[in-house]
Amino acid sequence: MRDNPNNKSQWQPATMTIHAGKHADEHGALVAPLYQTATFAFANTAQGSARFAGEEGGYIYSRLGNPTIDQLEQRVAALEGYPAAAASATGMGAVSAAMLAFLQQGDHVVVADAIYGCSFALFSHLFRKFGISVDFVDMTDPANVQAAMQPNTKMVFIETPANPHLKVIDIAAVSAIAKQRQARVIVDNTFMTPLLQQPRKQGADIVIHSATKYLNGHGDVVAGVICASQEDIELIKATTLKDMGATMSPHDAWLILRGLKTLDVRMERHCKNAQVIAEFLQQHPHVREVYYPGLPGHPAQALLGTQMQGAGAVIAFELEGNIDDARNMLDSLQLITIAVSLGDAETLIQHPASMTHSPYTPEARAKAGISDTLIRIAVGLEAVTDIQNDLAQALERTFATSTNTEKQGETLTYG
Repeated sequence: MRDNPNNKSQWQPATMTIHAGKHADEHGALVAPLYQTATFAFANTAQGSARFAGEEGGYIYSRLGNPTIDQLEQRVAALEGYPAAAASATGMGAVSAAMLAFLQQGDHVVVADAIYGCSFALFSHLFRKFGISVDFVDMTDPANVQAAMQPNTKMVFIETPANPHLKVIDIAAVSAIAKQRQARVIVDNTFMTPLLQQPRKQGADIVIHSATKYLNGHGDVVAGVICASQEDIELIKATTLKDMGATMSPHDAWLILRGLKTLDVRMERHCKNAQVIAEFLQQHPHVREVYYPGLPGHPAQALLGTQMQGAGAVIAFELEGNIDDARNMLDSLQLITIAVSLGDAETLIQHPASMTHSPYTPEARAKAGISDTLIRIAVGLEAVTDIQNDLAQALERTFATSTNTEKQGETLTYG
């Protein structure tokens, strides 16, 4: 018998980015309506009381729930394969709300040693301020996770591929260790998106996204999403997300719903462009090393096709020279934009040691492998030859001015 094409459980991810969680509109609107309202009127006092008591469904106040936000939550949850999701005002709002809902004074957390700078600041400063102890470990070797686990370990936080230099962690291996201690595993899946990696299939309990990035895809929203079990999401929504006030605005949810419709085609172009740029950088004489899961020899090759369905579109590379060369190279770019983010249509480039990972101490940066000559590029949707040519001219200009006297005056061409 032919499969029912209207069976939502059989939809492919490209279809789900457009249709999952879609609500029927009373007026037949094709596009999800924007419910740009702070509060919702009750028919009478009995209805208001019933909704506050949880005896009747319906909306009360947009910090507690909103139809536009609900539709986004259902769509992202479906893409990640979880029963439920909670939308937040920022990616860091998602990290904070998801973790603090399950932690208290005296608990212990094991965290990957290379993560986003603000996540590092949250764990290393605020958590410790409130009596939650944290150990940062190199999770590329699961034995390090096993060694770090303690009787009071309640959560394990993974970012893979890691920001900024694309270290990849075996989620299934780490999850198996955490499960032995009944610790929750939370994965930041921002770099991969649900189209390239679904951590739940590898044992993760909670997945978060900075929806600012690929889910939205247009650089005009700051937002986050948490995906988990129905029970866990209800707890997060009823406590940390609600009470810390980190909830998403309806307008931002509406913009992300629009952005999600092109996620599949955007990721295809992002990844295709990134592969070309990574190969170009790998061959460049003034690039010492390139970190990109799509290159032969990268440790992530063992997980491509299983944990990861693609290499993503973020590349990190080490320049020859010093920090001044790194700065000069970025300042010489003409097309590529110096900015901290990723997932936009524009190609963005930044210097992690002085920008996204500046909250790290010099010692922590050294431990995480974040050098002064490390550069991160989030490859965009432009014609790949234009991206490559801009990198080539910037590299040429930088190192033409720093060569010795015998080399001065030579014309160097790359690419």
